[in-house]
Amino acid sequence: MKIKLLIEGGDMKPGPAVAQQLGPMGVNMGKVISEVNIATKEFKGMKVPVELDIDEKTKEFTIHTSSPPTSELLKKELNLEKGSEKISETKVGVAAIEDIIKIAKIKHPNMLEKDLKAAVRSVLGTASSIGILVENTEPNELIQKINDGKFEIEIAEGKTEVTTEKREILRRQFEDVKSAQVAKAAEVAKVAEEAEAAKAETAPVEGAAPAEEAAPAEEKKEEPAK
Repeated sequence: MKIKLLIEGGDMKPGPAVAQQLGPMGVNMGKVISEVNIATKEFKGMKVPVELDIDEKTKEFTIHTSSPPTSELLKKELNLEKGSEKISETKVGVAAIEDIIKIAKIKHPNMLEKDLKAAVRSVLGTASSIGILVENTEPNELIQKINDGKFEIEIAEGKTEVTTEKREILRRQFEDVKSAQVAKAAEVAKVAEEAEAAKAETAPVEGAAPAEEAAPAEEKKEEPAK
């Protein structure tokens, strides 16, 4: 019997969901949790897919772990709590191409992509979906540039180390991006506030009596001629 779980790396705990799946199998739950935590400790702080292969007769089990989802690896690499809720408006971080190659190398064994270059493109797609810039560029733009040969050497050599100097340059450039985002958000808020104020000025005052229509002027009667 195979059971699939998604747990916090190195921090699986007993709970209703776990008990519901493992309880009927009759396995030693404490032993399962302990061994899963050992197997996933290198992914602490990330969601990790785990598959338990349980022998229903002997109650013995085998643990198979997969690398965490690409989005989790990206957030971990950049120390992000979450991705962007509006990726078209807000970017939450910036990665170097070396960061992307590093994650692609981790994920490649579990991917359908035939080579590292294809895996890099896949990771870039995920970066785009959670609001992360790469080399301070939209990841989807970089995918096309990689197709045209950009970063050929870095990918071929599997470079994963980012120099302190490069990291600092990317950080400073991203500060400009964040400043622009704050200014844009302030502008949008101001326009919305002005629109709301204009709407309030034209709205009728609650409880006010409607304006009376002016009575038509009485026609002046002509006196009959004497």
